[in-house]
Amino acid sequence: MQFDRIRRREFITLASGAAIAWPLATRAQQSAMPVIGFLHSQSPDAFREQLRGFRQGLKEAGYIEGENVAIEYRFADNQMDQLSELAANLVRRRVDVIATAGGPASAFAAKSATATIPIVFATGDDPVRLGLVASLARPGGNLTGVSFLVTLLSAKRLEFLRALAPGVVRVAALVNPAEAANTEITLRDLEAAARTLGLRGQVLKADTDDEINAAFENIVRERPDALFVAATAFFVARRVQLTQLAAFHRLPAAYPIRDFVDVGGLMSYGVSAADAYHQVGIYTGRILKGAKPGDLPVVQSSKFELVINAQTARMLGLTVPQTLLVAADEVIK
Repeated sequence: MQFDRIRRREFITLASGAAIAWPLATRAQQSAMPVIGFLHSQSPDAFREQLRGFRQGLKEAGYIEGENVAIEYRFADNQMDQLSELAANLVRRRVDVIATAGGPASAFAAKSATATIPIVFATGDDPVRLGLVASLARPGGNLTGVSFLVTLLSAKRLEFLRALAPGVVRVAALVNPAEAANTEITLRDLEAAARTLGLRGQVLKADTDDEINAAFENIVRERPDALFVAATAFFVARRVQLTQLAAFHRLPAAYPIRDFVDVGGLMSYGVSAADAYHQVGIYTGRILKGAKPGDLPVVQSSKFELVINAQTARMLGLTVPQTLLVAADEVIK
C-alpha cells in the first residue's frame, strides 16, 4: 500500500513527458510474461497425464507456468455448445497462443474465434481431412499441432483383445455419435478387422452419462463377449464409470489409451497421450519464441503403447499369454 501511495504522488508531480512513459512501462511489464490460452472440451480430471506432458514440453521450450508464462484454462465439461464462447473469451483476453485439446471440436472453436492468434491443436483424426490445415508439411494459416491418428489403431487393438480373451465371438463397440468422423473411421476399420478375426459385432452409442448406462443395459440384454471402447475425449473423461461398469458385468474390454487401465481397465493400445501433448507444449513454446504456426509441420505421433492390467485379467478369469507379456509396454500387476 505504501508503494502505491508513493507511485501515485510521483505520477501527479512528474512532468507530462514522464507521465506518458508510465502507461508504456506498465504495458511492458504486463507483456513480460506471455499468456497461453488452454481450451479443452472436457474437464481437468480427464487431462491430468496429458497436462503433465504439456507442461513438460513447455519446460523443454524454456517456459515454466507461473514463472515466465501464464496459462488461462477453459474447460467445457462436455458442453460442446460452450466451446465457441470459451474460445471467444480467450481471444478477448488477448492470449498470445491457444492450445486446444479434447478432440477436433476445440480446435474448430478456436479457429472460428480467431484468424490471427496462433493455435496449436491435438487431434486423433487426420487434420487435413478435417479441414484444420492445408497440409501436414505446410499447415499455413494460424494453426499447427499434433495428429496421433488413434482412429487408425482400432484393428490392432481388437486383435490384442482377441489374443487376451480368445473365447470372444461377439464384440460390442461403444462409440460417441457426437464425433461423427471419428465414429465412421472407427466402425469401418472395426468391421474389416472383425471379418478377418471371425468376430461378430454390435454398435452402441453414447455421449452422455445416461446413455453410457443405457448402453450397458443393452449389454445385459444382448450379452456380448467383450467391449471395444472408441477413442474420444468424452470416454476418457468417463473412464472410471466405464471401467467400473465393465468390471461389474465381468466384460473384457479394450480401451484407446492407458488412462483407462490405470483405473482398472483390462487393456489399452494406442498413442501415448502424454507424449502427444508433450509435443503440443514444445510447439506452443516455439511459437511464443516467434515461430509461425503455418511454418511448423503437423507432428504425427508415432509412440504407441500396449498396457495390460494383470489384476483385472485375473479377476475376469483370463490368463495373459506370453506373447502379450512380451509385447506389452507395461503390465500393471
